[in-house]
Amino acid sequence: MQDVAGIVAVERQTIAPAVEPEPPVTLIAESTANTTPGVVCEPGEHGELLISVGTLQWCLRGMGAVKAGAAALKLNAQVLDRQSGVLFADGVDLMSARSRNSYARLAATELGLADGALRRSLGQVLLAAEQWQQQAANPAAAQPELNEAEREAARALLQDPALAGRITADLAACGVVGESTNLLAGYLAAVSRKLPKPLAVLIQSSSAAGKSSLMEAVLNLIPAEERVQYSAMTGQSLFYLGETNLQHKILAIAEEEGVRQAAYALKLLQSDGELTMASTGKDEATGNLVTKSYTVKGPVMLMLTTTAIDVDEELLNRCLVLTVNESREQTEAIHALQRHKQTLEGLLAENERDYLTALHQNAQRLLRPLNVVNPYASQLTFVSDKTRTRRDHMKYLTLIQSIALLHQYQREIKTAEHRGKTLEYVEVTQADIRLANQLAHEILGRTLDEMPPQTRKLLLLIQQMAQDRAASEQKTLREVRFTRRDIRAYTNWSDSQLKLHCQRLSDMEYLLIHGGSRGHLLQYELLWDGDGDSAHLSGLIVPV
Repeated sequence: MQDVAGIVAVERQTIAPAVEPEPPVTLIAESTANTTPGVVCEPGEHGELLISVGTLQWCLRGMGAVKAGAAALKLNAQVLDRQSGVLFADGVDLMSARSRNSYARLAATELGLADGALRRSLGQVLLAAEQWQQQAANPAAAQPELNEAEREAARALLQDPALAGRITADLAACGVVGESTNLLAGYLAAVSRKLPKPLAVLIQSSSAAGKSSLMEAVLNLIPAEERVQYSAMTGQSLFYLGETNLQHKILAIAEEEGVRQAAYALKLLQSDGELTMASTGKDEATGNLVTKSYTVKGPVMLMLTTTAIDVDEELLNRCLVLTVNESREQTEAIHALQRHKQTLEGLLAENERDYLTALHQNAQRLLRPLNVVNPYASQLTFVSDKTRTRRDHMKYLTLIQSIALLHQYQREIKTAEHRGKTLEYVEVTQADIRLANQLAHEILGRTLDEMPPQTRKLLLLIQQMAQDRAASEQKTLREVRFTRRDIRAYTNWSDSQLKLHCQRLSDMEYLLIHGGSRGHLLQYELLWDGDGDSAHLSGLIVPV
C-alpha cells in the first residue's frame, strides 16, 4: 500500500498553547444564567430542574416527561423562600394562566408574599423552563468559545504548508499505527460534512482487525457538537431525530449490521439530502388522530463499519470503502504500540494525544462552509466503462473539494456577485488534485474492482502460497494443487470465510476446481497470473 504520508512532506511542529484547551461546555450539565437576567437554572441530582429567582428557589419535577413545545407543561412545582425558610409545593400547568394564578394565590398565602410577586416569579420560571427544554432538545447548539491562544494554535495548524502530512502524523501520535491512507481519507471525508454533498465512508475488515479504532481516531478529532454516534438504529428512528439535528454533521454508527433496518432511510438521506415521512399521531389539543409530517434535513456525512463480507450493494456504491490492513507486519506494529503505551514515554504520549485532539477539534471549528470552485474541472477525466462510475466520479470530485476546503486558510477567499447575493469561495489547486489522485488510486481503485476487498486479499495470499509451493516443489504455477485446508493453514483465516471467498473466486474463474465429487478430494488450481494486483484507477490526470 502506498504511504500517502511519504508522498506529502511532513514537518512536525509542536505548537505550544499559552493556555491549556478547556473541555467543551455543555449547558445541560452546568448552571446557566443566560435565560433571563436574575434567573439561574441548574439540574438537580434526580432529574429535577432548580431555578433561582431573587430570594425564591424553585424546584420543578417531571420535566423529562414533557416534550419541548408541548401544549401543556404539567409539573410538580416546589418554591422555597430562602429568607423565611417557608416551603410550598403543588401541581401546576405552567401553560395555563388559570393554573398559574391558582398556584400563585395559594403559594403567596403560604409564604406570606404578595400574589403579584408570585405571579411574576412564576412567569419567569415558565420562560426559564421553556428555554431549558430547548437547550436539552438540542445540546449541540452550545459551542465552546475559543480563547485567543487556542484560536492562534488552531489557525497555525490550518496554515501549515504540509497540512496533509501533519494530519497523518498527528493521527499516528494519537495511537493509530499505519493506515495513513485510510486515516487521511477518513479525515477528508469528515471535512466534507461542510459541503453541500458530503462523502460517506464504510470501513470494512474482519473481526478485531481495528476498524472501530480507525473510525474512533478520526471522530475524536471532530468537535463533539458536530458528530452524532449510535451503536444501532431502528427502521423509523432516523425520521424522529429533528429537522436540523443532523444538518452538516457526521452520523457515525458502530456496525453496518446495526443499521440494516434503517438502511433505506440512510440511503435516501445520503442521496437526496432530506427525509420526509407522513405518520399518524394524536393532536395534543383535541386528542383526534391526525397526519403529521416529519422531516430530517441534511446534508449529513455517514461513517459506518462492518465485518460483513456481503454488504448491501446500494449502500456500498454510495460510500468510500476503506479496508483495514490485516497483514502480519501490521499486527506486529500494533503489538509494539500496545507495549509502548505501558512505558513512561507511552504515558507522555497519552498526554500529547489529549492536546492534539483538542487542537484538531478547534481547527475544525474554525473551518467555514465556503463554496469550492474547481478551475480545472473541464480538464479532468475519469473511467467511464461502468454505470456505477457516475457515483464514483462524484466521490472523486467531492474528495478534491474537501482538500481545497481544508486548506482555506492557505488560500485567497474570493467573492462573486450574482443576483444580489455575495458568494464566497476558494479555488482548487493542482496540489489538491494531485493528492486526490493518490487517494483515489488506492481507495476508488479498490472500490471499482470487480472483486470485494477481502476476496482480493485472499487471492493475493493464495498467489503467494502457490508461488512458494511451486518454487519448493520445482513445478510451474499451473501444476500446483492445493486444498482449502492448505489455504487455512497458510492464511490462518477461518473455514467459514474461506468457503465463501473460495466459492467466489471459483465463480469468477480465478480458481479452477479439481475433483470434489463422489468422495474425491477437492483441490484448487490458481488460474490468475497476478497482473493488475495493484490498486490503480485509470484515466486520472493532473491538469497543467
